[in-house]
Order: sequence, then structure tokens, then C-alpha cells
Amino acid sequence: MTTTIGTPADNSVDSGPKEGIVYGGETLKAHRDRIMEATRSTGHYAGLKDKDLRASSPIQYNKIFSRLRAGLVDARETSKKIAASPIVEQEGELCFTLYNACGDSILTSTGIIIHVGTMGAAIKYMIENNWEDNPGVEDGDIFCNNDCLTGNVHPCDVHTLVPIFWEGKLIGWVGGVTHVIDTGSVGPGSMSTGQVQRFGDGYSITCRKIGSNDTLWRDWLHESQRMVRTTRYWMLDERTRIAGCHMIRDLVYDVIESEGLDAYWKFAYESVEHGREGLQNRIKAMTIPGTYRQTAFVDVPFSHEDVRLPSDFAKVDTIMHAPSEITIRSDATWKIDFEGASRWCWHTFNANPVSFTSGIWVMMTQTLIPSEMINDGAAYGTEFRLPKGTWTNPNDRRVAFAYSWHFMVSAWSALWRGLSRAYTGRGYLEEVNSGNANTSNWLQGGGFNQYDEIHAVNSFECAANGVGASATRDGISHAAAMWNPEGDMGDMEIWELAEPLVYLGRQIKAGSGGAGKYRGGCGFESLRLVYNAKDWTMFFMGNSNITSDWGLMGGYPAASGYRFAAHDTNLKELIESGAEIPIGGDTDPENPKYDALIPDAQIKRDKQAVTTEEAFKDYDLYLNYMRGGPGYGDPLERDPQAVIDDMNGGYVLPRLVETVYGVKATENDGVWELDESGTEKLREDIRKDRLAKAKPVSEWMKEERQRIIDKKAAIPVQLMYAQSFKLGQRFRKEFRDFWDIPEDWDLLEEDLPVPSFGRDRAMDISELPDVHMVKFVEE
Repeated sequence: MTTTIGTPADNSVDSGPKEGIVYGGETLKAHRDRIMEATRSTGHYAGLKDKDLRASSPIQYNKIFSRLRAGLVDARETSKKIAASPIVEQEGELCFTLYNACGDSILTSTGIIIHVGTMGAAIKYMIENNWEDNPGVEDGDIFCNNDCLTGNVHPCDVHTLVPIFWEGKLIGWVGGVTHVIDTGSVGPGSMSTGQVQRFGDGYSITCRKIGSNDTLWRDWLHESQRMVRTTRYWMLDERTRIAGCHMIRDLVYDVIESEGLDAYWKFAYESVEHGREGLQNRIKAMTIPGTYRQTAFVDVPFSHEDVRLPSDFAKVDTIMHAPSEITIRSDATWKIDFEGASRWCWHTFNANPVSFTSGIWVMMTQTLIPSEMINDGAAYGTEFRLPKGTWTNPNDRRVAFAYSWHFMVSAWSALWRGLSRAYTGRGYLEEVNSGNANTSNWLQGGGFNQYDEIHAVNSFECAANGVGASATRDGISHAAAMWNPEGDMGDMEIWELAEPLVYLGRQIKAGSGGAGKYRGGCGFESLRLVYNAKDWTMFFMGNSNITSDWGLMGGYPAASGYRFAAHDTNLKELIESGAEIPIGGDTDPENPKYDALIPDAQIKRDKQAVTTEEAFKDYDLYLNYMRGGPGYGDPLERDPQAVIDDMNGGYVLPRLVETVYGVKATENDGVWELDESGTEKLREDIRKDRLAKAKPVSEWMKEERQRIIDKKAAIPVQLMYAQSFKLGQRFRKEFRDFWDIPEDWDLLEEDLPVPSFGRDRAMDISELPDVHMVKFVEE
């Protein structure tokens, strides 16, 4: 057999003293190194400028594709019935992916498809660090990984990885991932916030062999079940992943038996190049070459007394900064650059670069490439620059990752806006998306549940947030999450079985979607009553004072977060007496109704939407508020009747209709009706008022420049920019040039009244003995 890229090497080629396990005789590392060198030198994955199988046998190529894709989806839908966790069974927080021998994704199922790349990163880590020799990779082995330093998003995403052998040689891998309900971290739940370093993130597993001969090892079973609070869920999630992986492995065997090993091997490499070309073709068809800049922010309000941390140096209010630049070239290649991002900090919101290189698929399959050919081709077709030391690419192995999504969903909302401007330029208005919702609140906690078991919860209702508006229609309400387009809020009855929390209401969150010519989709809210729980704690996790979901083309941002909790409510006595109690939604938080019904309760109603564990007891209340999406276009251009329909449907607060939308309405027997003449006059008056208040841009810039020079900004804002200037010298220069800043002006972190811990010293994971990291991005 001749040696060509994408097909196995001739055994006569000298590949070292030991024959490798890969089909054709190479070692895993030699095989991957060869494929990567061919990719770099030719610009085509594995050097496959010509795709032999797809060109010569297109029907067979598509037959293999269809069988594998359908089998992956079937394995997901079948295996998730094994799981007991509502996160998996109700929300569909799982995914299966098929890989070629060097760890590049061929195809994936539906679900949390960000893990196309994270599981591949784990496989590549094993290859790079010679797992082939020690601990060995053999037919029937089972590996487990959730280590964020190898490329995982956060520790609660647990991978099961199974090598696929044919006649004694490795021909690929299959991976399965589920979002587990607890990781044994400092606080209960899958994404706790009380820790400030990764050593508190919970059970950490680095590509560990946990079984052989398709059987889990007993020492692993004994260890893993005692490392988490939710033992039953953990064990059944693992069986879910293994069952799906083995179903897919059997499918590969069937395909090889019917189509031949040579055809399968070629498909395993040609499909990745097919995915890369597909992305490039869509970029060429749907966008305009140029540079698109945007930015994003989200707050970390850690100084509050209800954020209890083990280290005083972390008790600092900070702001995440994510300026991004999308460069689309005339040859339809592109680059995404986060120059100017702020530094990683002592919280759980930092991200690994693979979260971006893999996560790009979550966005792209919803807009640019709505294709079933979901594989690593998009990653090879995209250049990333994530500066080292920023929150996008930390340079310290102590960094925590438990809730990386808090930052990532905020940063990606900006990328939606950049792409949407490119779509607008080509007239693809229906593909415009004003941005994704900040996927929160996360109701998490634990203790002893209604079954007297140690338990933890993460209510995945926020898998159904509002969606951003497009240029042609309103965003969909309470529909999906950015990280899982198939997300669902789940059945209340199932959540009540899993949690000692009774529903007192679940309704649309009026006004949560951003206003606009087209309104952002609204989120929803659930009022939960603690019942039959013991030693129970819960906490809040979401955006607080800053909305991270800006509108587009004049559209308004989505509403930001807040919290409502009530302790010592006396609800038991009120229920027994038949008195009115809080039920339904907290419709208008500025004019609350709950509070007056429980006047003696200890109520927490404020913008502190990030907290750590707080004790709750029976009959205490917790409001779980899921965010909406941003709007598109000027609200004054919205069809007035659509505004009236929103009022009657509970999507907008009546008190905002006149000031935001310029709509006059009258109420008759609880039904709102349009006042057409009043609306026309009101909108005319609002437009005149806008002009009267407006000032020339040059005047505004002069005022803003002076504020910058005088450093008239809150300490968290100054700290954010000081970090961005230090880590992004190009960003610093462009900022200074744009605002014409004097040469002697500077903004340094050491001049601000904040702790210096972690500012000047770091130790990267690559500095550990015998650790060889795989580099996925420009740094």
C-alpha cells in the first residue's frame, strides 16, 4: 500500500523501533504529526486537496455519512433513557461524537455539540503524551476525562472515550459526554461559585483509563461514587455514555463490514476536509470581506456580603472584557481575535481556549453552516487568537473553570452581532441574530432531599431562555440556550421528583426580552417553595448589574438579572389558614406583589444575582428567573398592534409601552386595545424629544475623552481596562490613538486599590514534569 495522506502508512516505512497501534502500523503520535504537517503545508486537512472517495464514489460517500449520522443521533436518543438525571433525560445535555485515529471529529450527534472539540482535545492530549505506551490503548478500553486544562469547558462535562479497533489496529475513537448534576466541588451542584481556584472545582479526571474489556474497573467504581454527592445520577450518567459509545462502535463495525475498511478510513479524513470546505463556501456566499469589531462585558460582583469566599484577595468586584475582531478575507478564510481581553481572575468563570475553538460550532450550526456535517473541519477552517494570560487563555494552573459559560455566553453574544452585520451586507436578513441570552439564572444547591439522601441540584430550566430577534421577526421566547439549541425547560413534575422544591408558579417573564422593531424572545420565571428538605442550601448565578446581551441596529438589550429569596415566611400558617400567598410570577419587580403577602419574612430582593451557598429551610421561597434575548431595530418602528398583542400575551409590561414603544393603549375588561391617533402623536413627540436631547458626536467624544483622561470611572471599570492594556498592547495603542490620549497618561493595575495577588506571577500547566500540551490557537 502506498503512503498517502489520509490513508495508512506503508509498514515498510521506518516509523521507529516499535510498530504502532494505528491501522497501517504508525504510532498514534506519528500518525497525528503526519496529518498535522500535511494540513499545515497544503492548507487542506490531511493534504486532501483531492478527495478520492467523495469524487469517485459520491453515493457510497453519502451512504456512509447518512448511516453514521443517523446512528449517532439514534445512540443519543436511546442511551439518554438510561440516565436518571433530568439534566440528561429532560434537557438532553449529552452528545456523542465519532473521531478518526488522530482525534479529529468526523461526525457528531445533536445536543451539546461544543464537545465536538473538547473530547477531541482529550484524545489529542493522550496522543501527545504517549498514552499508547503508558497506560496503553487497547481494544475494549474505557477512558474518562473532565480536566479543563486539557481542553474541557468545565468539570461537570464528563467525557467517556472509547478507542475503536478493527482486526487489532486502531481506526478511530468515539466519545460521549453528559453534564453531570454534581462534581463534588466546594459547593453542591454542577457549577458552584464559592471556590476561587480549580482545586475547589471538584473531582478532576485527566484522561484516565477506567476500564478494559468493555468493563469498568472496581477501584474506579468505588472511588468515583464517593467523590460526588449524587452517586446514583453519576453512575447512571456513566452507563449512558458507555452504552452510546458502544452502540456507535458497533455501528462502525457494521459500516466497515458492508462498505469496506478502505472506504471507511478515507471517509474518516475526507469528511473533515469536507467540513472545512463547507465553512469556507458559506463564508464566501453569506458575508462580505472586512473587519468586524464588537465587544462584550459582564459583571463579577464579589464584594457583596452574600458572596462568601475562602480568600480575601478574591473579594473584588471585576468586569469581564471581551473585545473581539472578526476578519473575513477575500479568499473566504477568516480569523477571530480577542485582542484586549481582560485577565483571568480568582473566580470560576475563566475559559480554556478549546471552549472557543470547539464552541464556534454551537454558533455556526445555528446560522452560518446549518449542516449535519458537524466535525472539526470548522476548527481547521478558523484561525483563533486568544492572548495568553487573558480569561480566554489563562496562564496559571490554579485557575478555576466551574462556570466558564458566564463569560463565554457574554463574549459570544458579541460575535453574533459581528456576523449579523456581515449577513446584512449580503441581504441574508433572516440569518441575523441580535445575540444570545445570558443563560441564567442557575438554581443550584443541595443537602438532604425529600428522600433523606445527600443530594445536589442544578435546575436546568435555563436551557430555555429567550432568543435574540432577527431582522425579520421577533426572537423566540423561552425556547433554547446558546450552548444547546435543542434545550428545554423540562416538566415541572420531573423537577419536583428530583428536587425538594415545589412549584408555586411558572410564567413568561414580561419585559425580559429586549425592545425593538422586532422584540427579543422573553425568558420565564419559576417560584419555588422549599419543602421536605433538611440542611439545605442554594445560591444564585447569573448576570447582575450589567446586561451582556446588547441589541442590534437600535434594538434594546435584554433585561439584566436580579434575585428574590424569602426566609422565615410563615407560609405554613398562611396556607393552613387559607390566606393569600405568593403564587405565579414576579411580574413587575419594581412593583412587587409577593412582598406584601409575607410582610414578616426576611426578603432579599436586589441586583445581587451572584451569591454563594445560603441556608434555606421548609417554606422558604426562591425565584428562578431565566433571561430573555436582545431586540433588533428602533422600538418606535414596531407595529403598534404587535405591542398590544405583547401586552395581552404577557410579554411586555404595560408601564413601559408608552416610554419605550411610544404606543398609547386603553384597557377594557382586562384587554388592551390600541389608540391609533394617540400612538401616532406620541411617537412624533418622542422623535422630537430625541432630536432636542441629541448632541453632535464630536461634542460627545470631546466630553468622553476628558472623562478618560481624568479617570472618571468606577474602580472595576479602571481595573478592566488596566488589565486589557497590559495584556493587549495593540489594543492599548489603538485605544490611545483613537482617543488622542497624552503620552504621559497611563492606567496601571498596581495604581488601583485592589489586591495584587496573582497579578504578577503565574505557573502554566505546561511547566509540570512530562506534560506536553496541545496548542490549538495563536497566543
